[in-house]
Amino acid sequence: MTYFNKKIIIAVDGYSSCGKSTFAKAIAHELNYIYIDSGAMYRAVALYCLRNGIIINNETDYEALIKALGLINIEFKFNKQTQNCETFLNNKNVERDIRSVEVSEVVSLISKIREVRVKILKLQREMGEKKGIVMDGRDIGTVVFPDAELKIFMTADVDVRAKRRYDELKEKGVEVSFEEIKKNIQERDNLDVSRKVSPLLKAEDAVELDNSNMTPEEQMDWFRTIINRVYE
Repeated sequence: MTYFNKKIIIAVDGYSSCGKSTFAKAIAHELNYIYIDSGAMYRAVALYCLRNGIIINNETDYEALIKALGLINIEFKFNKQTQNCETFLNNKNVERDIRSVEVSEVVSLISKIREVRVKILKLQREMGEKKGIVMDGRDIGTVVFPDAELKIFMTADVDVRAKRRYDELKEKGVEVSFEEIKKNIQERDNLDVSRKVSPLLKAEDAVELDNSNMTPEEQMDWFRTIINRVYE
């Protein structure tokens, strides 16, 4: 792999359970880029709200939240010991805290609020000003970074995605049926492509990666070919 001095923005979008986060992290590691976990940003806002009494008993104090948004800053910093990019909320490492059950239960309340989405979008674009980042999601290449130098759109057969998710949950000891998971993924796909705000779309200039029959190593080989074309 050739390493380039010129840093770029890489947007990774696609359907659920395609392995976007794993792939994006591998790309960031390969290029020594910062991996931006867009979901972690909403979790960080949720954590702030919980710690400051803005969310109590699953109820959000809307006015207090709007006032607090100007006080919230989110960053991602690379930890050499863990070899991962970790989430910082107002200069404090909250990577472990944002993964708590308490945060998971309220993050959906936060992500639906328009002003929060506007705030997160602003922060994401600020992170992209210095380039050298990889971000995955549903609308990174179409909304967040429409001018990203490399856009990748990931897809895979629904049965393959369901099997991956099924195996992942079984390893964690979660009892669930394959058909139940497949149905959930199909419903999520429909919601992603049909929602009014920032629906899942493949950007016109995105390169599609169907990883239905690819190993993680094969995906990275594919990426190395693509990134070299960007610099030709």
